[in-house]
Amino acid sequence: MRFRLPTFRSPVARALVPVVGGIIFFAALFGVTWLFAELATDQAGEQRSPQFGTFVVGNVEDIAESIVESGPVLYPDLRDATGERSIIIEHFGDDPAEGWQVYYAYPADRTAECLVTQIAKTHRFQDCDGRVLDVTDLAAPEDVRPIVENRKTLLIDLSE
Repeated sequence: MRFRLPTFRSPVARALVPVVGGIIFFAALFGVTWLFAELATDQAGEQRSPQFGTFVVGNVEDIAESIVESGPVLYPDLRDATGERSIIIEHFGDDPAEGWQVYYAYPADRTAECLVTQIAKTHRFQDCDGRVLDVTDLAAPEDVRPIVENRKTLLIDLSE
């Protein structure tokens, strides 16, 4: 027994049936796509908290060399304009894969309202009161840490 598609004899039926069939097909496709997108968005929202993340600074050898020549690297707060999470990346020692330290861009004995400015091409900073500080006098964050990946790439973890 052979299955045959119905043939429509009326011109109106021959015009409307494919159009209605196409509309039903695309509506179903849209519905399935929307359902998958909704499920994916819900799952992503449950897994993620409002954390900042990790960003790649670059090659450890290049950054260590730059710090020797120009002093520590200052990264302004990427989250908002308060400067509270402005960080300074410093390197100590001869091995570019080790000795990385991150500091907040304000003195350890002050708050984020007292941001420092770097004295050009040095490892020294001036705070809001005009004091000249060494990089080790700056606030050491507990929620920001340097990561050296494969002894080649420096990452900064801001996710805590």
